[in-house]
Amino acid sequence: MKKTIIGFIIICLYCFPFVYFSMYQDFADGLMLGYLLMIAATSLLAFFSKLFSNSLPVIIGNMLSIIVSFYFINNMAGSEGWGWYFKPLSPIQLLITVSLLNLIPQFFAMKFANKYKITFDKRPFAIKKNVNFI
Repeated sequence: MKKTIIGFIIICLYCFPFVYFSMYQDFADGLMLGYLLMIAATSLLAFFSKLFSNSLPVIIGNMLSIIVSFYFINNMAGSEGWGWYFKPLSPIQLLITVSLLNLIPQFFAMKFANKYKITFDKRPFAIKKNVNFI
């Protein structure tokens, strides 16, 4: 039950259009900070997903984030300058490219969470139940 609720919360947090936000920050301000925030946020979500739940929320969440980003990018298609700003790629091609590249740090975050979970479960000074004190 607890894993299901945590997985659902992570999926809801993944519904934010990370790639669109990054592209919009790049377009509007000329800053690459949006891409850095995207990498940090999705890596943290992947880490906590693997630590407290499993990999399924990461897969579903990434797909939902891409769909929501695709919707907003299509709404910006009529904006002047949006189509040529990301040359030689179109905005949709950049969405796919950035989404695929964003999977790399998420993969490493999940591997780190898996390693952390294994070492955390094997801690030497775990409190044992049913210990009688004198």
